[in-house]
Amino acid sequence: MDDVELNPVSDQSTNQIQPPSHRHAAPSAPWPWIDISDVVDPIQLASQLPPIPDECDHTTCKGCWREYPQSRFPNWTEDQVRKSKVYEAIHSYNPNHLCRIHYVDVDETGVFAEAGTHDAKNIEQTWDFVKQQKSLYIWGYRLETTLLPTIFAKENDTARVHALFIEDMSGPVLQMLGAKYNIEPFYFSSSLNWIPSRFQSAVKAGFGDHMTITLTFLRSMPLHESASHIGARSPYSFESARTLRDAPSPEALQATLANRMIDTMAPLNLVSNARMLALDLLSVHVIRQPAGSVVISFHPNQGLPTTTAPFLHERIRFAGQSVYWQKIFQRSADPTFVLLIYIWHAMYSWDQAMENLYSHICYLESQVIKTSQLHITQELHVIRAHHLHYSSLLEDFRRTIEFIRDTENPALSKMNEEDSKWSKEIMERETTNLLDEIARLEQGRRMQDRRLKNVMNLVFSSVNIEDSKRMQKMTEAAVRDSAAMKQIAYLTMIFLPASFIATVFGMNVKEMVPETLGTLPHYLETALTLTLATAWIIIAFQSKMYFQPRTPLWKRMGWPYVLLARHLKTGRHTLPVKKDESDAAADIEIKEELELGEVQK
Repeated sequence: MDDVELNPVSDQSTNQIQPPSHRHAAPSAPWPWIDISDVVDPIQLASQLPPIPDECDHTTCKGCWREYPQSRFPNWTEDQVRKSKVYEAIHSYNPNHLCRIHYVDVDETGVFAEAGTHDAKNIEQTWDFVKQQKSLYIWGYRLETTLLPTIFAKENDTARVHALFIEDMSGPVLQMLGAKYNIEPFYFSSSLNWIPSRFQSAVKAGFGDHMTITLTFLRSMPLHESASHIGARSPYSFESARTLRDAPSPEALQATLANRMIDTMAPLNLVSNARMLALDLLSVHVIRQPAGSVVISFHPNQGLPTTTAPFLHERIRFAGQSVYWQKIFQRSADPTFVLLIYIWHAMYSWDQAMENLYSHICYLESQVIKTSQLHITQELHVIRAHHLHYSSLLEDFRRTIEFIRDTENPALSKMNEEDSKWSKEIMERETTNLLDEIARLEQGRRMQDRRLKNVMNLVFSSVNIEDSKRMQKMTEAAVRDSAAMKQIAYLTMIFLPASFIATVFGMNVKEMVPETLGTLPHYLETALTLTLATAWIIIAFQSKMYFQPRTPLWKRMGWPYVLLARHLKTGRHTLPVKKDESDAAADIEIKEELELGEVQK
C-alpha cells in the first residue's frame, strides 16, 4: 500500500453552528439523517444483504475500515453520510494539520500510569497502531480491547481504561476508530453538528456496552478580537456581544439591535472584566467492558475556541493524582468514574462562566446608577436572551448526569457482590454531588435573572424620572407663557371698549357718514347672516353627541330639524346628551345588581 499522509479534517469555511437537529441525535431514531421531505435510497431499500454485518477481526478483511460507516452500518447511505457531515469529515481534511492521538492508561491499581502522543502520519502505520492489540473473548466473539500497541500490547497488560483524546481528527482515523470499535455513526454526526445527545448501545448483559455523551456547555475565556469573531454562532448570527464600550455609539448599538436578531449561540462579550462567554463541546464515547475499557474524546477543529485535546488530556492526567479520586479508582474498575472526570471539566467551566457573568451584571448595575442611557437596557435584553439559552443548557446538563447515574454498567454484574454494591453507592454519591452543583448553578442563574429585571426596571424608572423632570420644566414654561397671555388679555380688555367705539365710528354707513350709500341695516343683515351660517356649520361638524358615528354630512347639516324632532318626541326642553360607553356599562351593572338583590330576597 502506498504511503499516504494522513491529514486532519479541514477547517470549515465558516464557523457557523447550525441549530441542533435533535431528531438525528441517537440510534433510537430509525431513519438517521432522513427528513420528511427526503427520499429513501431505493438501492439500499432493495438490498438482500443482512442488516447487521458479521463481526470482523480485521485480520483478513483487507481494510474494511475504509468503507466505514457503511461497512458496519449499511443503513447509513451515502446521502445520509453527506447530510450528517461525516462524509465531509472523512474526505475533506486539511493537509496542513496533523492528527494526533493523545492517550493515558489507567492501570489495575487505579493509577494513571502511561501517557503519550501518537502522530498519525501514515495510513499503514496508523492502522497497525490501532489494530495490533491483545484480545479477550467476551460478548460471544473475539473482541479487540486495546488500541495502542506500543502501550497495550504487552503480554501482562491489565489496564482498566484507555483514554484517547483525538486532536484534529482526520478522516482515516475516524474510520479506523469507528470500524475497530463498532462505534455508532451517531456519535460522530452529533459531535460534528453540535447536537446534544446521550445514548447507550451494543448492550451485552454481564459484559459491557457503549455509552455516548455529547454535551454543549458554557466556557469563559479572555476577551480578544479574534476569539470574538471565531466563536460558535448560528447562520443567522450577528455579534450579540456588543456592549457598553465596544459599541461605536448608542445610536449604532440601537440600530444593530433593532435590525438584527440576538444569536444565543454567538459569544457574549463581558467588557467589564475582559472575558467572553462562548459555547464549548464535550463529546465522549465510552466502551465499557470487564477489562481494557476505552474512552474516546472528540474535539471540534473548526477554528472555534473550544477545549483542545492536549488541554483535556493534561487535566484528566492531573485528576489521576487527586487523593479523593484515587481512592475511588483503586477500589472500582468501573470506567464510568473516569467519565465523571470529563463531566467535572464542564462543571468547572460553567461555574467560572457564571461568576464572570455575575461580575458583569454588577458592573451594569453601577452604570445604570451613574447614567440613565436607554441603550443599557438593550444590552440587558441581550444578556437575558443568553440567560434563557443557558437555562436550557443547564437542564440538558442535568439530564446527562441523570443518564449516567441511571445507565448501570452491565459488567458490574460480573463483580463480586460487595464491590458491585460499593461501586453503585459511590456512583450515586458522585452523581448526586454533580446534580447539587447544577442546582446551585441554576439557582444562581435565576438570581442573576432577577437582578437583570431589577436593573432594567431601574433604567426605566430613571428614564421616567428624567421625563418627569422635563415635563415639569415644560409645565413651568407653559405657566409662564400663560401668565404672559393673561397680561396680554388684560391689556386687550382695557383697550377693547375704545377699539369697539373707534370701529363703530369708523363705519362707512349713512348714519355716520351722510355721503355714503351703506346703511346700518345693511351691516346688520350681512353680519347676522354670516354669523348664523358659521354657527350652523360649526355645530354640524361638532355634533358627535347628537349623531351616531359616520353620519353623512347632509344629515348633520339638518341638525336643527333633528333637535326639534327629538324635543317634540320626548317633550323635554333640554338637549339630549349621548351617554358614554362606560356610563352605559355602569347602568347595566347597576341594573343587574338590583335584579340580583330582588332574586335573593
